[in-house]
Amino acid sequence: MEMQLLDYYKAIEAKSADMLQAALQHNWDAVVDCEKACGVLINELRLQAESSALTGVERKEKTRIMQRILRNDAQIRVLAEPWLAQLDHLGKVPTSVMH
Repeated sequence: MEMQLLDYYKAIEAKSADMLQAALQHNWDAVVDCEKACGVLINELRLQAESSALTGVERKEKTRIMQRILRNDAQIRVLAEPWLAQLDHLGKVPTSVMH
């Protein structure tokens, strides 16, 4: 069965979730494997997108999927580089300082 455009987004979302689980377990080899698999899926998605388009309903689903992938990615970055969370904290200005 041929994959449709939205199927690629769903596959990337699933691989992103797998990557987050691997990061939570500090299994960085598995994170790298998932990252490579995502890269292959993204390349296939780009090729498929050249000849296919999403419907309105599918675009909404794509938006939901992309938001989940971005949340997963942010969590993975914090787990991989905990100092990023400290920088993020330092970048916040307390509202009491603002006029």
